Amino acid sequence: MAREYWRPANMLYPVPAVMVSCMDEEGKANIMTAAWAGTLCSDPVMVSVAIRPERYSHDIIERTGEFVLNLTTQELAFAADFCGVRSGRDVDKFQHLRLTRLPSKHVRAPGIAESPVSLECRVTEIRRLGVHDLFIAEVAGVSVDDSYLDSRGRLDLEKAGLIAYSHGEYFALGRKLGKFGFSVRKKGTEKHRNRKIKK
Repeated sequence: MAREYWRPANMLYPVPAVMVSCMDEEGKANIMTAAWAGTLCSDPVMVSVAIRPERYSHDIIERTGEFVLNLTTQELAFAADFCGVRSGRDVDKFQHLRLTRLPSKHVRAPGIAESPVSLECRVTEIRRLGVHDLFIAEVAGVSVDDSYLDSRGRLDLEKAGLIAYSHGEYFALGRKLGKFGFSVRKKGTEKHRNRKIKK
């Protein structure tokens, strides 16, 4: 099997396409879309998002120390793309896209009501990495659309139709292949072993 070796490149795909909402000191809210966001720690709950300094939201988040990460769905794909290519300097994205400001409980920045899950974040550190600054933040609270809760109150995000970003394109998440730990469960191990034997 042949391989090609390329120069260093950002090829860690797919990644979530999150809509980052923030609000300045005068109460003007904005939304930007970021593909470079992720989980850092589970206790305390920490996340990060990498933003170019020239982005309109960058200075707002740096000054206020707050933002909200909103998960995106297939229904939000158009809005997510728009918020990634148009600047809040020129357009009120909440108004233009007819998105609903969701009041947050722990930060001033609003969430997006059309998002199934919104993470309210407080910045703890900013790292200057090069063309991007990395905002490291602690999750102060999470709001969840209760239409995605099952009868036992557990979150069923599969119903939300989440999307991912991969190499310049958006994709709907596909079928479930397994649950965390399925490879070590007896049933799953036997199926895997049987497949190897048949080969």
